[in-house]
Amino acid sequence: MAFVLVNHATYTDLTPSHAFHLFKSGIIFDTSAILYTNALLIILFLFPLHYKEKHGFYTVTRWLYTIINTFCVCINLIDCVYFQFTGKRTTLSVLQEFSNEGAGNMTKIFAEQFLAYWYLVLLAIIIGIAFWKLFRSPSNIPVFHKPAYYILNGILLAIIVPLSIAGMRGGFTTATRPITVSNANQYVNKASETGIVLNTPFAIIRTFNKTPFVTPNYMPQEEVESIFSPIHVPSDSTEFRPMNVVVLILESFGKQHFGYYNKTLNGGTYKGFTPFLDSLITHCALTYQYSYANGRKSIEGMPSVLSSLPNYVEPLFLTPASLNRMSGLARELSEHKGYTSAFFHGAQNGSMGFEAFAHATGFQRYYGRTEYNQDPHYNGDKDFDGTWAIYDEEFLQFFCDRMNEMKQPFMTAVFTASSHTPYAMPKRYVGKFPKGVEPIQECIAYSDNALRLFFSKASKQKWFQNTIFVITADHTSRHYDPFFSTTLGHACVPIILYAPADTTLHGYDTERVVQQADIMPTVLNYLGYDRPYLAFGQDMLNTPPDQTIAMQWVPEADGYEFVKGNYAIDFDGEHITHAFRYRTDSTLHHNVLHTMPKDTLHQMERQMKAIIQSYMYRMNNNQLTVEE
Repeated sequence: MAFVLVNHATYTDLTPSHAFHLFKSGIIFDTSAILYTNALLIILFLFPLHYKEKHGFYTVTRWLYTIINTFCVCINLIDCVYFQFTGKRTTLSVLQEFSNEGAGNMTKIFAEQFLAYWYLVLLAIIIGIAFWKLFRSPSNIPVFHKPAYYILNGILLAIIVPLSIAGMRGGFTTATRPITVSNANQYVNKASETGIVLNTPFAIIRTFNKTPFVTPNYMPQEEVESIFSPIHVPSDSTEFRPMNVVVLILESFGKQHFGYYNKTLNGGTYKGFTPFLDSLITHCALTYQYSYANGRKSIEGMPSVLSSLPNYVEPLFLTPASLNRMSGLARELSEHKGYTSAFFHGAQNGSMGFEAFAHATGFQRYYGRTEYNQDPHYNGDKDFDGTWAIYDEEFLQFFCDRMNEMKQPFMTAVFTASSHTPYAMPKRYVGKFPKGVEPIQECIAYSDNALRLFFSKASKQKWFQNTIFVITADHTSRHYDPFFSTTLGHACVPIILYAPADTTLHGYDTERVVQQADIMPTVLNYLGYDRPYLAFGQDMLNTPPDQTIAMQWVPEADGYEFVKGNYAIDFDGEHITHAFRYRTDSTLHHNVLHTMPKDTLHQMERQMKAIIQSYMYRMNNNQLTVEE
């Protein structure tokens, strides 16, 4: 109930009867989690040993019971908040995601969140006290007949152990496969509701020591290659033009915050929080109505944008596949076209694993908080937000200065940070920007202004006219509008192409379906790159609209969402579960799986399966580059 109340914006259409159905359905997953986490206690209580009065046994078990179950309640309550950013119950990958953050920084982040969500902390304390107070132990254990005592407890142990195992597995028959997070799909109307059915201890237990990239056998590998191949081979007539490439990845800049993409909201009065980017799109850039992220986290957005490696199942560089040789914009242009390249992120060097990934994909230099502090022209840690990174305005100015020193042509990417919780901005700007429904929106407005100042400075540089800029977000943020609360809405990020010297790169494409993974092949094709390369995306400029696609891993459904033409289909790894006419059914209310054209469904399913099988096969066999 706490989970639903905290995430009420995601479940605006949840009726009491359906909520009860979801709570009831969750009992099977709750039972499994409770039995797993309390297995030691169950054995201790049932093992036929004679514990005498004041033996200390019940004191020990009382502490075990309270600590174990309070901890499990606490991680469930933490997920009430974290779910808003990931869209799924937390798994062990989260521990890996934050493994590069220092203990002091993580302590500060947790302290800030505890203050912000004090009511959940209070609830955890109340429940923990209740566990301790309501634990009852007998003052005496009378044993009148020892053989009968041991026989009875032995029988009880023999009964309870298999029942417990059945509860852990989710069923009693030997044919029952142990339930996993994906089983929650059978009880819900839409994927986001799996957050209600599941619980966090279960999600952590069921993803422990799992291999994320399992190559399915949907079809022979030769058939896969005939349907889909990530190898892009340019035509022989391609002529390369050495333009600079600048990619700006904006923290949490979902489309929900833009005025341009939401002209009909609030009766046409919604202005959004991005006046500069809205103006850029309106007057001199190209953008898309149907543009999607390939992940829900920053560490998922970076490979998608810069290497055309979308996130399926688990973040790429939290898995052993991160040791594979990978390509990307930086490697292709640096190694084969003589570009200089650099990646910029204002957080502590090494944070989030960005520096490692930048190095692995061919960036020659990395500029983080360390390099910023070494620059005498800036204020060093006086510009640090106190939690994550250097403020966006100052760091983007630093970004521009470093590009002025780079030999052309160059390829750079910057990852902003200010629009990340706890949403800090310089004191001089407090109260200067509009506040929205969500705390992030004031910081979105601040970062938009930082972009305005960056482009104002960049436009005066000698390299500006010979540059193509790509602007996108790593992922979206917490949602409050019903459109953005769907699984597809969770992925709605801007993709903006801007080349100051190219007036043809302008407009609003309302036909094509595009995704972050399309950025790399689009840029390379735009430059006239003349070498084969690997990318799981398509050219956004030249692929016919009816052939463009987007695909994302939907963590709350433990499956995929595939978009093409007029339809979006959900796939759980084995079966198509839903289909929606997303262009006209924007909140995905009407499942048309059984009424959509069968040939369209069949073609979409085959293409999606081919992409998944190709991706998994290449991840597991270290085939993420084109061999010389």
